Amino acid sequence: MNPKTLDHVAYWLADRDALADFATAHLGMHVIDRTDAFTLVGSDARRGKLTLFAAEGPRERGSLEHVALRVSRLEDALARLPDGVEVERPRDGEAYLDLGEGVRIGLVESETDSEYDLDHVALRSANPVETASEYGSLGFSTASEGPSGCPRVEVGGAYVEFRAGEPGAAERPVLNHIAVLVDSAEDHIAAARDLGVEIDDIVDAPNTLAVFLRGPERVRIEYVEHKPTFSLT
Repeated sequence: MNPKTLDHVAYWLADRDALADFATAHLGMHVIDRTDAFTLVGSDARRGKLTLFAAEGPRERGSLEHVALRVSRLEDALARLPDGVEVERPRDGEAYLDLGEGVRIGLVESETDSEYDLDHVALRSANPVETASEYGSLGFSTASEGPSGCPRVEVGGAYVEFRAGEPGAAERPVLNHIAVLVDSAEDHIAAARDLGVEIDDIVDAPNTLAVFLRGPERVRIEYVEHKPTFSLT
């Protein structure tokens, strides 16, 4: 398995429009696509994005701690937020805000050629070190600990980090899946079968071909291939 980049993080939300509106007004994103089922937002269709699936509420955070976006100047990003939003600043160069329905967004200052690209996804894990190792077998690269001091893995310059905590078994989790971009979804279907990894679904869409696997602690991981017809802007 050989994922290239962290393509998107998908949420289940009772009010997807609320997060889409916030992202487009205050997080440098635009609506890339909108269907009856989901809204796709991002600053660049070919970089890290957020997919907002419509679902019944209320939602539970479950295994998802937060999703963090990368910005070149944190103070400039904070200045774009509306008045009254509570911001937590646990470390220099980082800020976090809660947007309802279990959605917690981080802003991380770091060198980037694409503002508001995905920096990392933080997941709760009963055994962070072991979980990080298991992600290695799914094509994620070993990475040193980040500013939080938690184990993490890397894909295309972005990270998935694992924070000690019980992920639970939420009946209505806010996290739908984490998606990584690959050259060939068919190759990853074959690799999953060879490894004995559970295939949750295979989706052949107009612009993409994707296989969904059940990763460690039941987190869904999508390996998505962009077809030649992929032309979202």
